[in-house]
Amino acid sequence: MSETVAYLSTLFKLFPGDLIFTGTPEGVGAVVKGDLMKGGVDGIGEFSVRVV
Repeated sequence: MSETVAYLSTLFKLFPGDLIFTGTPEGVGAVVKGDLMKGGVDGIGEFSVRVV
């Protein structure tokens, strides 16, 4: 993950709290309109995003 952050920081200015979505593991279906994606960070909180 540190390589991903290092590379992206050469392309974009990253700020505390920025989220980097890297995709899904092999075998997981495509994200489609209406899907609800949930995530979280231990000790910080959880979030959800509805695909529109």
